Amino acid sequence: MPETVPNARVGVVMGSRSDWETLQHAAATLEQLGIAHEVQVVSAHRTPDLLFAYAEQAPARGLAVIIAGAGGAAHLPGMLAAKAWLPVLGVPVQSQALNGMDSLLSIVQMPAGVPVGTLAIGRAGAINAALLAASILALHDAVLRQRLIDFRRAQTDAVLAAPDPRVPDKY
Repeated sequence: MPETVPNARVGVVMGSRSDWETLQHAAATLEQLGIAHEVQVVSAHRTPDLLFAYAEQAPARGLAVIIAGAGGAAHLPGMLAAKAWLPVLGVPVQSQALNGMDSLLSIVQMPAGVPVGTLAIGRAGAINAALLAASILALHDAVLRQRLIDFRRAQTDAVLAAPDPRVPDKY
């Protein structure tokens, strides 16, 4: 099981250590928003018993959302969704063979009745998975809701502060 993270609300799991290159962006975004989370490698193919235990025990550990990144056949998000009633957000990891399209199609094509919220391939998908997890948690957390609103306002302000792409960014 994962190292205990006090008050972790989001689980960030990946199929292999190499997927951290992508999923680190989800973890960094959760940290920026002050959301406690845990991180672990859980392979659908190499550690299926661990995957089942992780999914089944996640609610008891206080998790409310699972972000699952995987490449290639990308069974991890779907298997977690099949075993846990929590929202699972799938992040396709860019693969060598098919540039992440294999991962995307594997995650997004879940059968009716076993949903996985599927995000974009790679870094953008990992960041958006964290932001979507934050939005889900913010439904019942006014403090987090304000942090999320402030985060989005800061993005808007950054664009408005530098509208001319020919002028070097001073930040």
